[in-house]
Parts: sequence; structure tokens; C-alpha cells
Amino acid sequence: MTQAKSKFSSFEEYLAYDDDTDQLYELVDGELVALPPESGRNSQILMLIILAIAPLIDPRRIRVRGLELEVRGNPRNRFPDLTILHEEHIEQLQRRDTIRLSMRPPLLVIEIVSPGEANRARDYSDKRNQYQDRGIPEYWVVDPQTQAVTVLKLNESGIYIELGVFQNDQRIESLLFPEFNLTPAQMFAA
Repeated sequence: MTQAKSKFSSFEEYLAYDDDTDQLYELVDGELVALPPESGRNSQILMLIILAIAPLIDPRRIRVRGLELEVRGNPRNRFPDLTILHEEHIEQLQRRDTIRLSMRPPLLVIEIVSPGEANRARDYSDKRNQYQDRGIPEYWVVDPQTQAVTVLKLNESGIYIELGVFQNDQRIESLLFPEFNLTPAQMFAA
């Protein structure tokens, strides 16, 4: 990740910033950190997930990497690989694809783990804690390295519990999308 030069004293100041590019940035300690492009493998996996979930929901409620999610902690924002919105978000996000802390959290966030231990820790721990704090009902961690999909559900106490770790030919189970019909074997096929 490369560092951008701008420094921001608030999230609102960051939201007003425009560098006239399509570059995505996370706001870390008031500074912009440019996000690298996604790998081709992760993009392929993401497309398979989208194709499997699209028949189950209004496609306007599906957002990919460009949706920005304001979170507490550091960084102050995340760009999930895939986000499933509530119906109300469609109108709220017309001007800017950012879900603020003051808004209802999305229904589901899916992250595809990129290679490297720092990325694994980010998806399995850091993002999990931030998404749990936001009250996102379901979080999936799709891991090409272990060829597993971990599905987490927010319980009544606001804590993520594991619904399952799915591998091989096991159908991925989701409480939000019980008709979802994709296996890790299909997802990770080369």
C-alpha cells in the first residue's frame, strides 16, 4: 500500500476530499492509505459469489469493492469485497456509496482473503471486530489459501458466532440466504 500525502482531522473532512481519481483509500490515523488493486484470483471468486447470490435478491442491493463502510477504530473505513444492502440503502447511497455510522448497517459483508499473514489477520480479526461492532448480521471470510468459507452470525449479545467453516463440496449455509447454492470446491476451482 502506498501512502497519500493528505492529513485529515475528521472523517467528515475526509469525505469532502476528492483527488479526481478512482483510487480507494482507507483513513488510518488521519492519513490516506491507498488500497492496491484486487488480484485476478480474488476477482474471479467474487464474480462466482455474485452470480450465485444475484438471483436471490434485488441486484441493486449488491455492492462490490467500491462501497465504503464507516467503522470505529483504525482504519475509519473499509471497502468490503461484497456487501448486501437493506432496501433503504439504495436511496441513501445515490449521492455517495458510503454507509455512515449513523446509518443502518448492511445485512452481509463478504471479504476474500488476500495472500500474506497481515491480510489474514486483517480479515479474520480486525475486520471481524469492526463489522461486529457495526452490528452487521452476517460476515463471511472466503479464504483461497485454506479453500474454506467461514460464515459468522451476530448473536443476540452482538457477538459473532461461527455458523460453520465450509470446505470442499459442502454447500455454504447462510441464515440470510438459505437458497444460496455454491460450494467452496466450485468457488475455488482453478
